[in-house]
Amino acid sequence: MTRLLRLEGFKVSFKRVHRIWRAEGLKVRQKPKKKRSRGVSKNSCIRFKAERMNHVWCWDFIFDRTAKGQSLKWLSIVDEYTRRCITLDVSRNMTSEDVINRLAELFTIYGVPEYIRSDNGPEFIAKAIQQWLASLSVKTLYVEPGSPWQNGYAESFHSRLRDELLNMEEFENVAHARAHAHAYREDYNGYRPHSSLGGIPPNEFALRCADSASVAALPPLHQHSEEETFTQTVLS
Repeated sequence: MTRLLRLEGFKVSFKRVHRIWRAEGLKVRQKPKKKRSRGVSKNSCIRFKAERMNHVWCWDFIFDRTAKGQSLKWLSIVDEYTRRCITLDVSRNMTSEDVINRLAELFTIYGVPEYIRSDNGPEFIAKAIQQWLASLSVKTLYVEPGSPWQNGYAESFHSRLRDELLNMEEFENVAHARAHAHAYREDYNGYRPHSSLGGIPPNEFALRCADSASVAALPPLHQHSEEETFTQTVLS
């Protein structure tokens, strides 16, 4: 919140914002943390960490209901390095074909990731999806069964999504949920600062990563050919 206020031009300190925050009772209740075994899976986000943009994407489903009790299925995909939410889709249900079609669109827009991390849900281990990803040389990282914390970035995003949107809004229908999903994703990516990214939003961090990669890929300003080097040697 302090970073958001500073981005808007306010000159405030962390201590002052924290003091006002507590006085107004705005502090979100912290859930007690349980000590869990890291396990031995090499596919967990603890043991296999993303090192660059599009290195590792993680995906997962989360479920909710409309005001009339109809089910809503939310699919989130997050780039683990930039923390950017690649997509947040909502539907009544999603088949393997729906997921493949959506991934094809996202690969065209954002590029093809090297790995995708997930749990062992039936949607993710479907042969159609595995074969399609393999055809694009995208490797899958399946975490240990019953160990959702090994897919920590997806779990963290869903925890915020649940607290800040799903538990706060009542959705009339799928279209209403999609509108809220779009707004939440825009705010999460483009406005909200992340401490793990140095206090900047994911979109800005991703842009800096892309710029750095572009600069690194550029050739030197001037490379002397063998003919130029020979000419300069003769002239000197």
